[in-house]
Amino acid sequence: MQLYNLFLQHPVICTDSRNCPKGSIFFALKGDNFNANSFALGALEKGCAYAVVDEAEFAIDERFILVNNTLEALQALARYHREQLGTTIIGITGTNGKTTSKELIASVLKEKYNIHYTQGNLNNHIGVPLTLLQLNKNHELAVIEMGANHQGEIAFLTEIARPDFGIITNVGKAHLEGFGSFEGVMKTKAELYDFILKTGKKVFINAGNEHLTNMAHKSGLTDEYLQKYAVSDQCENLSLCGTITDCSPFLSVKCKPAGESEFEISTQLIGTYNAENILAAATIGRYFGLTAEQIKKGLESYVPQNNRSQLTVTERNKLVVDAYNANPTSMKAAVLNFAQMNVANKVLILGDMLELGDQSATEHQYIIDLLVQNNLQQVFLVGPEFSKTQNNFKTFGHVDELIQALIASPISDSYVLIKGSRGIKLEKTLSSL
Repeated sequence: MQLYNLFLQHPVICTDSRNCPKGSIFFALKGDNFNANSFALGALEKGCAYAVVDEAEFAIDERFILVNNTLEALQALARYHREQLGTTIIGITGTNGKTTSKELIASVLKEKYNIHYTQGNLNNHIGVPLTLLQLNKNHELAVIEMGANHQGEIAFLTEIARPDFGIITNVGKAHLEGFGSFEGVMKTKAELYDFILKTGKKVFINAGNEHLTNMAHKSGLTDEYLQKYAVSDQCENLSLCGTITDCSPFLSVKCKPAGESEFEISTQLIGTYNAENILAAATIGRYFGLTAEQIKKGLESYVPQNNRSQLTVTERNKLVVDAYNANPTSMKAAVLNFAQMNVANKVLILGDMLELGDQSATEHQYIIDLLVQNNLQQVFLVGPEFSKTQNNFKTFGHVDELIQALIASPISDSYVLIKGSRGIKLEKTLSSL
């Protein structure tokens, strides 16, 4: 395979002509508003050794590799590379928590193994191949995150990554425009289970999640395939169980592997909903032979970033920042967790949940009702969807309007939850708090 032989000699791939490491291979991918074939020559001039293009007019000398479809060539190269190395791969997907879980799993496994894992959220049809192409023969394990916003996408990504092990963090109402319904979400996420049943080894599953249990059984996964964990003090038939011991504000969990002594994990994470992610990482660590001390060290050393379950302390307030993304499931969990926190002067800044299709009005009104039921009174709502709801809270069409209000009437000495879809850009409020 000519392209793979070139890749072995030049094992760095780039897709952005503005960032061209010397000796790398540039893949001219097409977007909705650009044709990167026209950037290929410039990429070579900036340092790339070769450029992969799919339009003959741009292949002007031997430095250009002409293929039928550049994206398909990238995906095929990634799958072939993955097969040649044979690295043990853990595939992870889910509606909420998959990126945090991936980071926690990686933080645990690196205590014993040389590992590779998805950086940021490179979890789609381009990000997964790019992640796989960063694997080398020294990597013992890899954790590959797979995202989806339409049916069939997880099945497609598993055929590229070919995971040996799998975990679905949870399923919820997200990207309903693409999935069509919650049932569509479950069917798509379960495609990871389907793949593991055919060619894999084990699935790590939250046995306390009825949806996941039903999906596993529907896929044909029997107990021999399952490594079960749950937030529970009843550990029978579980590989690992755990209970929440503190969440004010950082989460602590008492963890007990089957047949072993329990141990305490004190994390730097906010939110009781992260207990499931912690136990997932602990279960995987235990399966791969890590000691309780190694698991504890890996989990306690993890510091959340990118506005995911972070505690940010400013001169005036303490902020619970979870503004990376939002959907009805994660929004409900964040609101309920915040309602249960034993802190004074609670303020909530909530942004619209995007991509909900014809269910958007219902889901946004549900959150309003949830706020009222939990007697949460200091609430600021941002976005056109929340603006359409029936509520008595302060509501703003755009985040910039909220910022002006915060400047005019500053918030001080408060705990502030900031939660919304990334498109609402609530992170812009941080400098005003």
